[in-house]
Amino acid sequence: MIRLAILISGRGSNMLCLADAIEKYQINAVITLVISNKDCDGIALAAARGLATKVVKRSDFDNRLAHDADIASTIEECHADYVFLAGYTAVLGSVFVDQFAGKLINIHPSLLPAFKGLDTHQRAIDAGVKTHGVSIHLVNATLDEGPLILQASLAVAETDTAKILAGRVLQLEHQIYPFVLLSLAAQNVTLLPDEVIWHVKTLAAAPTDMQKILAPCVIWPECDLA
Repeated sequence: MIRLAILISGRGSNMLCLADAIEKYQINAVITLVISNKDCDGIALAAARGLATKVVKRSDFDNRLAHDADIASTIEECHADYVFLAGYTAVLGSVFVDQFAGKLINIHPSLLPAFKGLDTHQRAIDAGVKTHGVSIHLVNATLDEGPLILQASLAVAETDTAKILAGRVLQLEHQIYPFVLLSLAAQNVTLLPDEVIWHVKTLAAAPTDMQKILAPCVIWPECDLA
């Protein structure tokens, strides 16, 4: 069984979606701890559904290195196999990233390498791109540059505002993140510190409702099957 730690900073919608998917689809995984760098709605919602939570405030530490080290220690104590970032807004230092290399996963609201960083939806609209979406990737020391695990795309409509586009992308996020977790649990994908190996490039293992949403838009990374 996969033991999962989730880092959040806000409402935690992707965290809740992962928790829902584990229960609904009987994924062989358990959320051992939800960690936040500040008090937020997501921590309250996680606690309300019986998940273990911890707030590790940056203001309680002299520097980022010490803050990262406390979070890392907490993750090690709960014996997490993977760390999923779900709206975690703090930048993690290289020591933390190296400690969890190949186990640290992020979801980013753009089709990387396009629109790294913040305000991705408005920037996509301003750039006039026709296609936008979401990326799941391994985290490395460079912001939003780790190896891609999976992506999903959608067409940008002329009537899209940043808020509307964000909502449409969020619907994809709530399908693609659980699918990646499901794939890890089924051993259909292997994550190494600098490499993603898909053993089965298919949505066949996904529930029907997930397949219907992801099938038209999933983008598999350019990696060899093994």
